[in-house]
Amino acid sequence: MASLVVVSIILGCAAFQYFKGTIIKAFATIIIAICAGMVAFGFFEFSANLIISRGDSGTLLSIAPWAQTLCFILIFVVVFALLQTGATYLLHHPVDLGFLPERIGSVICGLILGLIVSGLLLTALAMGPLSLSYPYKRFDPMSLKPDAPDKALLNVDGFATGLFSMVSKGSFRGKRSFATIHPNYLDQLFLNRLINVDSTSIISNKFPAISVPRPPKHAVWPASKAISDQVDGYVDQLKRQAGKIKYDPDQQSKSVPLPVSTKGSYDPTIVRVGIKKMAIRGDAKINGGAFTPSQLRLICKRKGYGRDPLAGNAINAYPIGYLKSADQMQISPEIKLSTQDIEGSEKFIDFVFCLPSGFEPVLVEYKLNSIVEILPRAILTDISKAPELATFSPSSGGSRNRSNRKQNRPSGPAQQQQQTETSPDGRGLSDTSKSILGPGFDEE
Repeated sequence: MASLVVVSIILGCAAFQYFKGTIIKAFATIIIAICAGMVAFGFFEFSANLIISRGDSGTLLSIAPWAQTLCFILIFVVVFALLQTGATYLLHHPVDLGFLPERIGSVICGLILGLIVSGLLLTALAMGPLSLSYPYKRFDPMSLKPDAPDKALLNVDGFATGLFSMVSKGSFRGKRSFATIHPNYLDQLFLNRLINVDSTSIISNKFPAISVPRPPKHAVWPASKAISDQVDGYVDQLKRQAGKIKYDPDQQSKSVPLPVSTKGSYDPTIVRVGIKKMAIRGDAKINGGAFTPSQLRLICKRKGYGRDPLAGNAINAYPIGYLKSADQMQISPEIKLSTQDIEGSEKFIDFVFCLPSGFEPVLVEYKLNSIVEILPRAILTDISKAPELATFSPSSGGSRNRSNRKQNRPSGPAQQQQQTETSPDGRGLSDTSKSILGPGFDEE
């Protein structure tokens, strides 16, 4: 399907420019398409959040999962139309460079235009709640290779996203780099849909739907020797079993694909992430309480990255499991929380990541529209000072009695930490999170 779309758009643009355009207008159209794409990439998330935040019921509920796709396309079309109208007015006097230069140049410009437009379209479609095979199968759950994704014809979507990532971290960068907030963006989009789209959402109606502890509490620390040994064993399974891990010892046939890289060295690391009670919804289209490991991303930068955590570029890391006890980790294809599972405002879970050696985490991303910052002072390097663990055991049927909830609640400092929000005064977003989500999305 994707190859047919790419070929059709490229040939259509080339034919149109050959019969209707001139080389000057065709070149101007390329520049306009690039500018419109940059604007769409820059503002589609903020615009989509306006729809998602109002998508609790009614018509907006069905539109909410498509919000990013619709906003991206709409912004591109509007900006492209306005700029094209202005260019047509400025270039109303014909410029003829000769028969052959005009024909050959127009076709070449049309091919380039088709490459850009088709890449932007495939990227927009990948934002929507489509099955993993559409617009093309970038990853195969039966043989998951996170380090070697399949690509569309001519890698048109990779060209489009790569171009904006390069611009956003270059001379035109603003306060944040797209290459840091969304490293390997296409991989993020496709792995975010490594789910059952009928029961698990690609977005959360509340954002951020997650939190991480802030200083003086700790959010990141090294894994213990027992957990590290288990991680090594699971990584070996991933290498031998086509990117899958058996998660039910009693059912040998049950395995889950995990997008955990098996290349290079890594440091088993614990990252504490809180799932907010207010994000849990009954409707699967917007529920923030049900998610897969591929929907939780740790954004990492090289150590010593400097003052600005959002500048430059970064890499993704995905959880391999979570702590079931102090010396045991659990692999799960999906985590589901209900409001009965949470005492207080959020439920903290200690996730286990294979943190690439030489990197440190700066952000945690959840689904498509939740991003929170990990402050450097919340990262602990001395395991002997690690906080009491927030172990987690999923309940059957989404409900638990009070005694079981108390048994799994961390006591002491960790219990107090469950009440910690993402700002020093206990409410609202951090400055970095505000710069990512935009104004108007702080908690009431």
